[in-house]
Amino acid sequence: MGLISIDGRILMKMIVGGANEVTRNTAELNALNVFPVPDGDTGTNMAHTVQAAAKEALKQNSPNIADVAKAASNGALRGARGNSGVILSQLFRGFAKGLEGKAVANSEDLANALSKSSEMAYKAVMKPKEGTMLTIGRAAAEAAFEIAFDEEDVAECLKFVIARSDQMLAKTPNMLPVLKQAGVVDSGGMGVVMFLKGALKALAEKGEIELLEQAPSSAGGAVAGSMNPTDIQFAYCTEFLVELSPPGSRSLGHSQDAEEALRSYLPSIGDSVVVIEDEDLVKVHVHTNNPGKALEKALKFGQLLNIKIDNMREQHTELIDFSASSSLEPPKPVGLVAVAAGQGMVELFKGLGADYVIEGGQSMNPSAEDISRAIERVNAENVIVLPNNKNIILTAEQAAKLAKNKNVHVVPTRSIPQGVACVVTNSDTISLEDNLAGMAEAMETVYSGQITQAVRNTVLDGREIKEGDFLCLYNGDIVLVENDQQSAAKALSDHMLKQGGDIVSIYHGEGATEESAQELAAYIYEKFPSAEVEVYDGGQPLYSYVLSVE
Repeated sequence: MGLISIDGRILMKMIVGGANEVTRNTAELNALNVFPVPDGDTGTNMAHTVQAAAKEALKQNSPNIADVAKAASNGALRGARGNSGVILSQLFRGFAKGLEGKAVANSEDLANALSKSSEMAYKAVMKPKEGTMLTIGRAAAEAAFEIAFDEEDVAECLKFVIARSDQMLAKTPNMLPVLKQAGVVDSGGMGVVMFLKGALKALAEKGEIELLEQAPSSAGGAVAGSMNPTDIQFAYCTEFLVELSPPGSRSLGHSQDAEEALRSYLPSIGDSVVVIEDEDLVKVHVHTNNPGKALEKALKFGQLLNIKIDNMREQHTELIDFSASSSLEPPKPVGLVAVAAGQGMVELFKGLGADYVIEGGQSMNPSAEDISRAIERVNAENVIVLPNNKNIILTAEQAAKLAKNKNVHVVPTRSIPQGVACVVTNSDTISLEDNLAGMAEAMETVYSGQITQAVRNTVLDGREIKEGDFLCLYNGDIVLVENDQQSAAKALSDHMLKQGGDIVSIYHGEGATEESAQELAAYIYEKFPSAEVEVYDGGQPLYSYVLSVE
């Protein structure tokens, strides 16, 4: 007789196995990027997300399958990066919902959980596309229902689910023309299949398996913002879970009491407060000089789990640059959080009035928790988030839900120039609604261009592209291909200015210099005498030039 049910510890092992398989194959998943530009980060984002899920599952280490599934869901939710990571986190969330109240799960239970998983992932995407990881999640759920009522062995069911998911993955190029044109399957879908294969391998292994270290990003990771340790006002990053006491016990109240009480109390002993209630658990994060006081307050509501206290004066390098404001100042009417890559870009946004700038972008997407922490640190009741990258918008929206202490609005900026236009329009003298309206209008008046190099040979829209060619991107699409960088930049500026506009901003980054940027500016002046041209040192990776035309 095979394995007819699994408990929490077996599921934990399977999640670790799945995470390891995605981590091992991060580079392969990144390489499936349909465009030959050096920003393939699906594998990196999925690896970060499943690693976060696995770490929380390992901390839970419970024989109860519902507890482990929920812990993994919480980890994925907070650790999600990029669109693929956010969708993956919703797959975990639905799976956990499907296992609520269960100590163990059989094949039918797991089929139901996979169905909930697919359902929740589809709901998370405003315009779902077939041929993506959503399709693979649905195929897995359908296969599970097809086999579960006839086959009790969980391993055999999972083999069947993987086989059907693989078959669907092979069909994705026929569902999305862009995949067929590039000659690849969907990278997110492949990541889901790899996770399932890793889970099956783990199921067959005896004993415990260790979680692999996170594979580095293809761009070398996000450039960390730094702080002087003496500038850190609250030294201890304190995180824990409160398992709420049942009604009628000697402990105080219920979840609503706990959530409200902790949210009211913790700002009096620290900052960067995040309090998230989820049924019988409350997740707490606070920076404080008195972690004992935070723990003592929380003990009034139940048992403490997963306590983690780090001294930030010793480990003071953070992804987020928190040097901009002081909690002692009066709250601003509207605060701004922006995402940008490159020291020059970071300084630009800070100089224009952004409260916090998270360093990230192509190939180094920040997680939902990174953005949520930045939101919580802004000394304002209303916070506007500028993701400045199409692959960070969903993550920012997820972060907005995590940051429950603020009224958060995500303006869906898809590029640095759009973000700059929005931050310029922001004003403390007008209402939040007027600020948002002004930003929406500003986004429509700015056009973005980028110069980068092809990372592989391909044919796109009938155009042959060779590795090392210089690609001209206009509002996200490859419009021109040139043999050298300056020719590409000049050709792209011609293309953009012919569409209209006369205010040009040139941000030079990796591969370009101040001299080459000034040469480009002189070319634009000569060809378009009425244009106003500004040159900035953006310092952005991957893109030698970012151009903005208004």
